Amino acid sequence: MSSPVDRQAALDYHEFPIPGKVTIAATKPLVSQRDLGLAYSPGVAAACEEIVIDPQNAFRYTGRGNLVGVISNGTAVLGLGNIGALASKPVMEGKAVLFKKFAGLDVFDIEINETDPDKLVDIIAGLEPTFGGINLEDIKAPECFEVERKLRARMNIPVFHDDQHGTAICVTAAFLNGLKVVGKDIKKIKVVTSGAGAAALACLDLMVDMGLPEENVWVTDIDGVVYKGRPGHQVPELARFAKETDARKLADVIENADVFVGLSAGGVLKAEMLQKMADRPFVMALANPTPEILPEVAKAARDDVIMATGRSDFPNQVNNVLCFPYIFRGALDVGATTITRGMEKAATRAIAALAEEEQDEAVAAAYGGYGLSFGPDYLIPKPFDPRLIVRIAPAVAQAAMEEGVATRPIADLEGYIAKLQQFVYHSGAFMKPVFAIAKQLVREGGKARIVFTEGEEERVLRAVQVIVDEKLAQPILVGRPAVLLSRIKKFGLRLRLGVDVEVTNPESDDRFHQYWTTYWEKMCRRGISKEMARVEMRRRLTLIGSTMVHLGDADGMICGTIGSYHNHLRYVDEMIGRKPGSSVYAAMNILLLGERTVALTDTHVNDDPNAQEIAEYTIEAARMLSTLSLEPKVALLSRSNFGSDSAASGPKMREALKLIQEQAPDLQVDGEMHADCALDESLRSRTLPNSSLKGSANLLVCPNVDAGNISYNLLKTAAGSNVAIGPFLMGANAPVHILTYSSTVRRIINMTALTVLQANRG
Repeated sequence: MSSPVDRQAALDYHEFPIPGKVTIAATKPLVSQRDLGLAYSPGVAAACEEIVIDPQNAFRYTGRGNLVGVISNGTAVLGLGNIGALASKPVMEGKAVLFKKFAGLDVFDIEINETDPDKLVDIIAGLEPTFGGINLEDIKAPECFEVERKLRARMNIPVFHDDQHGTAICVTAAFLNGLKVVGKDIKKIKVVTSGAGAAALACLDLMVDMGLPEENVWVTDIDGVVYKGRPGHQVPELARFAKETDARKLADVIENADVFVGLSAGGVLKAEMLQKMADRPFVMALANPTPEILPEVAKAARDDVIMATGRSDFPNQVNNVLCFPYIFRGALDVGATTITRGMEKAATRAIAALAEEEQDEAVAAAYGGYGLSFGPDYLIPKPFDPRLIVRIAPAVAQAAMEEGVATRPIADLEGYIAKLQQFVYHSGAFMKPVFAIAKQLVREGGKARIVFTEGEEERVLRAVQVIVDEKLAQPILVGRPAVLLSRIKKFGLRLRLGVDVEVTNPESDDRFHQYWTTYWEKMCRRGISKEMARVEMRRRLTLIGSTMVHLGDADGMICGTIGSYHNHLRYVDEMIGRKPGSSVYAAMNILLLGERTVALTDTHVNDDPNAQEIAEYTIEAARMLSTLSLEPKVALLSRSNFGSDSAASGPKMREALKLIQEQAPDLQVDGEMHADCALDESLRSRTLPNSSLKGSANLLVCPNVDAGNISYNLLKTAAGSNVAIGPFLMGANAPVHILTYSSTVRRIINMTALTVLQANRG
């Protein structure tokens, strides 16, 4: 049970600000009479008629293909038992939230007051026209076996009892990886279980299908060892594991066991039992909230034990959320008629394989830091690993197609994976064409040598690992080799210095003399002595990177993840300088918001730019958007709205507008205006019907850096879920970009691809 404080917090969470955890949101506008006519009468008739012609059209014209029914009668709610259908509703709503959060699937939760298996089957089967799939939840054994079996026979959509199969998939993935860590052969191990309910039997069934010999399994439950001839009815799923034995208790069969799998009750595995197990025992104590043996008790009894539990406060949490959203995602996306054992095995392998990859930055953020890599304390991915959807859903979809149960096969599996990436990285759709061009340029030998000045920084290393894997650039790391090697190992990365990445060592590099003398020659009349040039070139990493770009040892540069923006810009200016014809630097950021993509400038450089400077970097920003296949629509922002106020920025922005129209007459631009007028064409047309700007502006030009930076950070955090691309440095005489301390791994990757694009387009 939770503590009183936790209990009240949980109750408040469920009650406020709106009771419950789910709601229904419309996917289409309903703001006019025309919208009403299309959504309901008479327009809805057209969709109905198309479904009559071909039932598969239901997946085109309704939400059925993205809708899962989470259904329970509340007879076996985890940790609570038979609490009934109504009391189970908070659990089912919780399941709905997880489907939506992790896989973008919609859910109706349905709680049914029925305990008769046949009647329950009839009710659920009758719901088939509503759903793309059915997730059965918290139905007690042995009825759950019968209900699922009959529903699968009657229904032509996936039916999945998560307590059985979801648990089995996650437990088996951890089981396979645990065997890898302890170095034992699945064919030669002894497995002892505590618990013989639906979940435990499903786990054993899948483990056997993955190679575990049935005869190597010993099952115990509340009545002791499952043996042949034991009094009482044994369902077939349990009877298959019955042994000819005189052993009657868990303690009698635990000796020399390699693996213990517990899905029963807290405290059943005693320390003295653990001491009898084989060398390097693997204990999966999955009872909640109290495991069959607590990790601290197990470690005290055996220092060579490896543990997994169902709790998030211990290493190796085995949690069903690792699989069920993504299994349904893959199954529904191919129109699967059922979920086969092959699809379950594909999901198991995908989960197990992901644990062996380096940890993701989102996992580190959710769980308080990096440092985990595949091994005794990291056997299975964390639930918040965003890569789960792009590993499991395609594996399940592929298996469904191979097993002939897909009614809507996916022809382009790579394209499907790219689409799923949008669940992980919201910038994915926007960046996809840029990535494709960058990869092509690398393949064709284009300019792709990008130097990362903070090469030892964690986010940079993780980004570079992805850049190498996806062949987006040829990275150069500025960093000390020993430190780089140490951190690569610590973070579980696979980078090979001198093979995957070039290294520029600030402490010892053959080019050092050339670098500092070049710097001195540029700066000798600006107060920099030879000695100072030597020292600065050793300790200023952005200076090193800028010099490399200046001398042609790199084609572009990424810096700024540590330190202030202006400190980095100083060294860029000293070594690279402004491009011909440019008189000012400026920064632009692109925000990928829910309903629009918006760029803002200037966000980092100019405290109080004049009209000429604003005009210059506005035109440059518009060119940048055009490069990214966005038609620029520019709004010059001010507190003044077309002369409505005496704000100091008004005349400046009006003058900037005049200059822009003279220098770029084809550019859609207007101002000065309020930000709401910039984004709302109807509001703007009421204020100024003859505005030269049509539609919603996508490039917002602020009158000074304070306005730009504040607007950017507010929008990024409040409306953009921190999904941004940039900052783009404009005005420099080379493709170099200064990021910020808040830059994510994905943002570093995105800016690298854009830098490659710029390096080859001049």
